[in-house]
Amino acid sequence: MIATVGNIGDKVRSDCFIKLELKKSGGIQLKLQSKVGFLFEDSIRKLCHNILNFFKIKDAELEITDKGALPFVIAARMEAAIKMLIKTDKNFLLEILPENLQVSPPDRNWFSRLYLPGNSPAMMLNAGIHNPSAIILDLEDSVAPERKPEARLLVRNALRSHSFLGAERMVRINPVPFGLDDLEDIIPHAVHTILVPKVESAEQITCVNDRIRTIFRKTGQTGYVRLIPIIETALGVMKAFEIAQAADNIVAMTIGLEDYTADIDAQRTYEGKESAFAKGMVLNACKAAGIQALDSVFSDVSDMEALKKYALNSKAIGYDGMGCIHPRQLKIINESFAPSEYEIDQAKKIVTAYNEASKNGFGVVALGTKMIDLPVVKRAEKIMNLAIQTGKVNPDWINPSLDK
Repeated sequence: MIATVGNIGDKVRSDCFIKLELKKSGGIQLKLQSKVGFLFEDSIRKLCHNILNFFKIKDAELEITDKGALPFVIAARMEAAIKMLIKTDKNFLLEILPENLQVSPPDRNWFSRLYLPGNSPAMMLNAGIHNPSAIILDLEDSVAPERKPEARLLVRNALRSHSFLGAERMVRINPVPFGLDDLEDIIPHAVHTILVPKVESAEQITCVNDRIRTIFRKTGQTGYVRLIPIIETALGVMKAFEIAQAADNIVAMTIGLEDYTADIDAQRTYEGKESAFAKGMVLNACKAAGIQALDSVFSDVSDMEALKKYALNSKAIGYDGMGCIHPRQLKIINESFAPSEYEIDQAKKIVTAYNEASKNGFGVVALGTKMIDLPVVKRAEKIMNLAIQTGKVNPDWINPSLDK
């Protein structure tokens, strides 16, 4: 029996293709063709032999076509090939980066979430330099069904051994119940947040949390993993509030408009009339539950003007961020959802006026000719916090009224 994994072809980069055949004798025969062999052939061969020894494979023919894959990619491909041929519960784990053990701030705002196909390492390598709020290693729609087992191992290794330069590390699993098995290869390996697609009930969220707790007990680990349900069907929309408050570790909820419009037999348009009801339901469910509301992706990666209009409209109705499918979209999305200079200036004035009035014992707050109530002040404070997070305001900004 022969196992083949990975990607091959003239356009493939930062990946490898592996062909493995187990033998009854003859030792290990390793044939390596690598574009970086003149620099790394010895280290690649050593890694491959270490993995074969780890799984106690002594006789095999191994062919590797390497297009500049990093060690975590080669290790994932090797392990996937081996697990296609032998039954084993063992996992070959590379050392985890110390920075990947750091916990993401609980109050982080996700203006942008960049989807990365879970079986395409080339797209993972430089994702962090584009400054997304979060990267989403995707095991669902972007991975062909027959490639999902090897994608799990690649995503697991990326979570452990690749730096995304401070971006939140998220994984979109497959729909429940099949996606519960994805968690086995994800939860113990420094993931921050799990996206659960096509959620239509609170029970699905309960199933995910039950499996997470089981995995932690089994591995002897402790941890806190956030959840973001994705609403993608008419039934999910109608149960949005039930889902949003299904568990304490739900920190946001998002809507998938490509699947939703297909579910209601509608064509998705730039204007969004066909999805206005669904977006309103999901938005209000999030705000009522006290979690972030995240909009869908914008699928036209070439129309930057339309993207900006979409993002600004999304922010205007109350959404906190949106997804994206190409790095070129990130700058516009981040700028659109971050507080504008006008918003920051107004927020400073509102917070200053409120604190000044409170200090002087006034129950009524006015800014110019407009009266200011507490919800307006809270929104202004949120804008200032976002401005500090995005570097538009110095972290040690102090309300001038408090210095008097």
